[in-house]
Amino acid sequence: MFELTFLGTAASAPLPKRGLTSLIVTHDEYRFMIDCGEGTQRQLMASGLGFRRLEHILITHAHLDHILGLGGILSTLSQWETLERVCIYGGKNTLDRIDDLLFGIVFRGARPPMQIDFVDVKPGIILSGDDFDVMAFPVQHRGPDCYGYLFQEHSRRPFLNDKATQLGVPNGPERRLLVSGQPITLADGRVITPDEVLGDLQRGSKLAVTGDIGETDSIVKVVHDADLLVTEATYSVTESDLARQNAHLTAAQAARLARDAEVRQLILTHISGRHREKDLETEARALFPNTVIARDFDTYKVNRTT
Repeated sequence: MFELTFLGTAASAPLPKRGLTSLIVTHDEYRFMIDCGEGTQRQLMASGLGFRRLEHILITHAHLDHILGLGGILSTLSQWETLERVCIYGGKNTLDRIDDLLFGIVFRGARPPMQIDFVDVKPGIILSGDDFDVMAFPVQHRGPDCYGYLFQEHSRRPFLNDKATQLGVPNGPERRLLVSGQPITLADGRVITPDEVLGDLQRGSKLAVTGDIGETDSIVKVVHDADLLVTEATYSVTESDLARQNAHLTAAQAARLARDAEVRQLILTHISGRHREKDLETEARALFPNTVIARDFDTYKVNRTT
């Protein structure tokens, strides 16, 4: 299961009730920040999440409303000395700009107390946990090296507790061995194999976060069948020409992507102050009913649905 918390949901400039783009994705002991707009460290504190386990920061692209908050967060972390290492992921153009920000301004002439690693991402898997992968996929926005990120749990066979109990498998290490694929021998000499107590293979949960994008055709297959798709809705359908000129989406385009990709739920973010939430939501729901508009500090759990 993945859990995400929106720290900022505004487009380009902060709004009275919306900070600039940032969200946190957690999975077991892992914690990822995606984008880090100006004021994100304040949002972290207000959310109650704080700076714990903030070792992985994934940046979608180099625009300032997605990276300026890095200066404040890294400066604070360097004073608190709570982390030994922070990895910042992004395309080369994005990392070059972040390098200027951090080492040309924040840490100019000084060495930060923690290790800061830049990871130049390419399409494909960029990090793997025990039971999930994080993948980067290219998107088209303004400028080079723009990426979205996909979080995918590994497929697994569920443990059938009732079946195991019927077979006399005791609670404890025997069941863990069966889950790991190893047969066990019971006290009466019977051998129980994993196939006897494991169900059919099931795909894990899938979360897709696009960042800012100007077209959707190239990513339909990438985000297909996601349990949750997070994408932008900077404009309404009445401003389609403006959206195309600025390489952003309308709410209707985002909904069409969700429909064509057969995702289960759509969350819209990167909201402009020029639109009412209700209007964007209505526009999107006309094409994809299971749509919501994200607000700062909203939290969602991403489970695989069958």
